[in-house]
Amino acid sequence: MKLKTLFALAVLTMTIAGCATIEISSRNAAFVAPAASRAAQLVIRDYDVQQVRVVVPQNLRSSESNGYYPLTDIVWRGDPLGNRHEQVGEILQTATTRGTDALDGAVPVIAEVTLIRWHGVTERTRYSVGGVYSIQFYLEVRQAETGAVIEPARLIEVNLPAPGGQAAVALEQSGQTEKVRVTDHLTWVFGQELGVDGPVADPA
Repeated sequence: MKLKTLFALAVLTMTIAGCATIEISSRNAAFVAPAASRAAQLVIRDYDVQQVRVVVPQNLRSSESNGYYPLTDIVWRGDPLGNRHEQVGEILQTATTRGTDALDGAVPVIAEVTLIRWHGVTERTRYSVGGVYSIQFYLEVRQAETGAVIEPARLIEVNLPAPGGQAAVALEQSGQTEKVRVTDHLTWVFGQELGVDGPVADPA
C-alpha cells in the first residue's frame, strides 16, 4: 500500500512540475501580434505633397580632404567648390519635389527632410577604387493645413554605388555625373517613401 501511495505521489509531482514548466515557458515566449494588429500599424499613404522643407544643420562638418574616407559629416564633390551645406540641401529639395510631383492624393501634406549625413566620394576614391554614396536623413510628414504630424520623423538610409576608375570616367562622359546620378536616385527614393505612385524601377 505504501509503495502504491509513493508511486502515485511521484506521478502527481511530475505532472505538477510539467505543468509549471509549460506555464513558465509560455510566459517567457516572445509576444507575436495578431495579423490584424500588425496590419493596423501600416501607414496608408494618399498624399498630395504641397511643400518640401529641407534642413541641413550647420553643425554638420564638411571636409575637402582628398583622402579615401574623410571622417566628417558632409563629403561632396559633385558641384564646384563652394558651400557644401547649401549644395546638398538643394539636391535634397530638388529630389523630394521631383519624387513627389506625381502624387495626387487626397491628403495635403508637408514633407520635412533633416539631413544627418551626406558622404560622397573624394576625387582620390572616385578615380581609383570607387565607393558608395552614403546619405542619411530624417523624413517627417505633416498635415498641410494644421501642421499635425501624420508620420513622425523616421530615419532613411540611402546607399548608392559609386563606380571608380574608368567606369567613373565613362559615366561622366555619358552625362551621368555624380550630381545627376545622386539626384535621380534620391528622386526615386522619395517617390517610394512617400507614395505608391512612385517610379516602378530604380534609375540607378
